[in-house]
Amino acid sequence: MNDIKIYIEKHKDRFIEELIELLKIPSISADSAFSEAVISTSKLIKISLEKAGCDYVEICETPGYPIVYGEKVIDPNLPTVLVYGHYDVQPPDPLELWDSPPFEPIIKNTKTHPEGAIFARGACDDKGQLYMHVKALEYMTSTNQLPCNVKFMIEGEEEVGSESLAWFVKKHQEKLANDVILISDTGMIANDIPSITTGLRGLSYVEVEVTGPNRDLHSGLYGGAVANPINVLTKMIASLHDENNHITIPGFYDRVENLSTAERAEMAEAPFSLEDYKKALDIDAVYGEKGYTTNERNSIRPTLDVNGIWGGYTGEGAKTVIASQAFAKISMRLVPNQDWEEITNLFKSHFEKIAPKGVIVKVTPHHGGQGYVTPIDSIGYRAAAKAYEDTFGKKPIPQRSGGSIPIVSLFEKELKSKTILMGFGLDSDAIHSPNEHFGIFNYLKGIETIPLFYNHFTQMKLTEL
Repeated sequence: MNDIKIYIEKHKDRFIEELIELLKIPSISADSAFSEAVISTSKLIKISLEKAGCDYVEICETPGYPIVYGEKVIDPNLPTVLVYGHYDVQPPDPLELWDSPPFEPIIKNTKTHPEGAIFARGACDDKGQLYMHVKALEYMTSTNQLPCNVKFMIEGEEEVGSESLAWFVKKHQEKLANDVILISDTGMIANDIPSITTGLRGLSYVEVEVTGPNRDLHSGLYGGAVANPINVLTKMIASLHDENNHITIPGFYDRVENLSTAERAEMAEAPFSLEDYKKALDIDAVYGEKGYTTNERNSIRPTLDVNGIWGGYTGEGAKTVIASQAFAKISMRLVPNQDWEEITNLFKSHFEKIAPKGVIVKVTPHHGGQGYVTPIDSIGYRAAAKAYEDTFGKKPIPQRSGGSIPIVSLFEKELKSKTILMGFGLDSDAIHSPNEHFGIFNYLKGIETIPLFYNHFTQMKLTEL
């Protein structure tokens, strides 16, 4: 595969233009107003896979948004890699914080991406990283260098819980049979410090509702005499952490794995500047669970955060009311061994128990998933590490991520195969935030590295056999 850099240089303008066209489509799965855009994106993915060299591609209907399945089987006796990605994106709100419209991609230079980055919703999460795999396949098929079989499973509901994907995987286990699953929906430490994600946190996501009086009340006539749902809700939320930022839900930590001193010391070897971290976020201090470093807090420790809170009057001017209801959305990031359904039930039971008299509390679970750890002695990990070493000139650092990809544990349970997380984004790429972007360097480096993974994995797998 010595010609891969030449191929990328020759076609890089087209690779970038094709990604830009994909990013123009507002495939927001959380908002039904964009359902046609989500469907249109699935059709474009199908066309892209066909052009890249898949012999068979279909749009598979599900109870929700469709899954695009494609395959290139060159020999049933060779290993098979299953590529997973998602074509849906997060809502772009708040729109006023974007420097340019979220679905009108533009390329700008940044401090971390001096060679340029594409700014658009979905640029890094996950359209840009997904499309690296499409272009990597194009290179391998057009140059007749595909060393194994490849299958694609691209969904449209990752940002809303992947409910239809779970349904699809359970129904099509034979179709999806593979030797390893490859995902690029994570990141790496820096462009000159490659890393491979070896752990993901699980997730429990709930919505809470506190109801007091049967209508909004005049705050002068009723203030101090009846429970104010907003006051109550904020007090209840505040009580979920103690003075050491330890979560107070009984049983919450029962299954949490405590890493050894040696393992924590190994994590600490990854390059990290606390001052740069604070400067990038424009904060003067970090915050979190006592006794743990910043990198430990956002990777190996569970968390509980309010993602949204509302109630009462928030319009212009003043309206002196006690709202009848108050609401909040809360997410809990979980570490391996914590069961998301158990944690959801623990939260529900505790939150209802701490409610004072005078209000009614309702907890509605939304979605969740288990955490995951990839063994670094597996063939898949070793093949990925070798591929990164080939393209970056140095060994990648294994790193646990604070993010969640709930379907990874589902894949292992239903398909009995390990997942390798080859991400090329950076922490500064602002996924889920205004001004999301993906570096041109990272995009093209992914296209260069992925074919090498196929090559190393096939050689190692056949040697094992």
